[in-house]
Amino acid sequence: MASGWTYAPVGEPASSRKPLFGRARACLASKVFWRTLLAVGIVLLIADLARPANDVLLQYGHGWTPSSAPGSRLHGPPSSNSSSGVDWTQFAYCQYVTTPDYLCNSVMAFESLVNLGAKAERLMMYPEEWTVDESTREGRLLVKARDVYGAHLAPIKVERYLGEMTWAESFTKLLAFNQTSYKRVLSLDSDATILKPMDELFLLPTAPVAMPRAYWLDKHGFLSSQVVLIEPSKQEFDRIREAFQSRKDDDFDMEIVNNLYGDNCMILPHRRYDLISGEFKGKSHTKYLGSDREVWNAKDALAEAKLVHFSDWPLPKPWKPTSRREIEKVQPTCTDLPDGKKDCLDREVWLGIYQDFRNRRERVCGAEFKAVVTS
Repeated sequence: MASGWTYAPVGEPASSRKPLFGRARACLASKVFWRTLLAVGIVLLIADLARPANDVLLQYGHGWTPSSAPGSRLHGPPSSNSSSGVDWTQFAYCQYVTTPDYLCNSVMAFESLVNLGAKAERLMMYPEEWTVDESTREGRLLVKARDVYGAHLAPIKVERYLGEMTWAESFTKLLAFNQTSYKRVLSLDSDATILKPMDELFLLPTAPVAMPRAYWLDKHGFLSSQVVLIEPSKQEFDRIREAFQSRKDDDFDMEIVNNLYGDNCMILPHRRYDLISGEFKGKSHTKYLGSDREVWNAKDALAEAKLVHFSDWPLPKPWKPTSRREIEKVQPTCTDLPDGKKDCLDREVWLGIYQDFRNRRERVCGAEFKAVVTS
């Protein structure tokens, strides 16, 4: 029955059509068919080889990142008329700087965002007493942020309070609530490496604030201020300013946002958006993965992450002078395998993240900002 079955379109005599399987055999025997198939295969191969370097799995163990890859190039400022119809000039990645070291970190962040093709604008808040010219190292970096990476510069008054200076100055980040020329800003701590764009966050449903949980802390539900999606407004900025004035002695930016928004904040997933470098040293990764059944793999975790925040106390931040001995004391341990070999993937990835930051720092900011590791 099957061997005699034919297909005849409406209005065409069945006798005028060849049996289906016979037609298939004739097609496979055709030189035109094979030439066409070969041409399609070549086109697909060329397209695959031409993929941007950003699509390749990050090889941090070898010091490779999208922004330091050979042939990586800068993209121009994002267009307000994108194919998606989104006006990206309403949104900005926001950096706040209070010292030359953090200024360099922020310029590095903008360099990564530009190389990665992020669509939203870039906003730099900097101390109002700094001059934007070539006469100082701060001025030179501000000029580079503006002219090379298309950053909008916003001079601000740096807030300083009694207490540990690093955390006290981080209050400045909350001045992002006052940047009302934007519909939304994404405030990112600069002691981090940006791995992928986060433009999708700007398009989330409206909410005054969105933050991830500080998953690494024992404080249940505590919010992390390392990544803060903000809808700037006078009302919210007034709340922030009042919290400054009525704060406790040990309250800083993280405590303030938790006091104000801990019970009514949109929660961003910490996984992908707020991976800390200390995670690679942990014995249990359940808090980060969100499951006690998923198997941790350092390379996979890095490949899916959009941001890695440096947090390995007591090891100094990667731009601070340190020694190899200090690094060896805190670096991830290797695991013994049944075959007698060692699995050092966590260590390789962790060391690679730090080395990449040091390499990019000198390349982007200049030799005077070189991070020194002594023997």
